[in-house]
Amino acid sequence: MDDHDDGITPMLKLDLELEFEGPNDATLNKWAADTLRLLADRIEKDEFESGHYPVQDKVGKAVGEVYIDYSGTDG
Repeated sequence: MDDHDDGITPMLKLDLELEFEGPNDATLNKWAADTLRLLADRIEKDEFESGHYPVQDKVGKAVGEVYIDYSGTDG
C-alpha cells in the first residue's frame, strides 16, 4: 500500500451485479467464480477508473455490471 503524506486515506468501493443461467448449481458456481477471477485480475492490473463497466464471462458473454469508485477521505 502506498504511503500518503497528504492526509487522504484512499478508498475503493465496488458494487457488483452478476446474473448467470445454466444447467445446475455447480456449473453456475464455476462460471461465477471464473468471472470473478477475471474481474479481480483486471482490477489488480489497474484497468479501471471510477465508473460503471460491463462484466463479461470468460467466453465474452455479458453477465452483469460493476461500479467502481476510487475516492478518499481526510484521515
